[in-house]
Amino acid sequence: MKNRIIITAFIAVLGLFQTINADAQKARSGIKGGLNASNLYIDNISDRNPRYGFNVGLFTQVPLIEGTLYLQPEIGYSTKGTTARYNILNTFQGETTFKLDYAEVPLLLTYKIGNVIDIQAGAYGGYLVNASSKSKADNGSSSEVLLNKDNYRSFDYGLSAGLNIYFGKLMVGTRYNHGLQQIANTDAARTFLGDSKNSVGQVHIGITF
Repeated sequence: MKNRIIITAFIAVLGLFQTINADAQKARSGIKGGLNASNLYIDNISDRNPRYGFNVGLFTQVPLIEGTLYLQPEIGYSTKGTTARYNILNTFQGETTFKLDYAEVPLLLTYKIGNVIDIQAGAYGGYLVNASSKSKADNGSSSEVLLNKDNYRSFDYGLSAGLNIYFGKLMVGTRYNHGLQQIANTDAARTFLGDSKNSVGQVHIGITF
């Protein structure tokens, strides 16, 4: 009797495993969107606050090893930047907000754990669509910083890693993008930003089909 129970349980687990693997062989495509918390690492400035924004995108999966390893290309839009404190000669204090918006093309390797979890790692490339900067002094005055889109490098690139969890067609995930490209393109921009690079944490939800 005990042996029958063990054999029955083993067959049931084996059947479940085969079902999960069969489902995992279906490549996913979908649309996703969520929140960004981005930052720039600026020399000699330790007091920085994230810029909160958004990300949206489309993705698909191409099987490399059926049911296990997939290539996931994407196309999307992501906001980046930071808010940094300044203190000039202990006389002029305030903060400057840098806003950078990118069209991006991530390319990720996706490892599937059953049909529920995707673990991802890869790289992204981005094109700068819009850029602006604004300063606000502690005395209440504000002014535009003379850094337009031409003061930043047009292209950004870096590394990406993330995790997705699926509930049927609903997807919930998180991702971190670490920039490798210095964003300042002129001496004026480097005065403010030094050799800063982008850094973005993301959470998102999506629908697959």
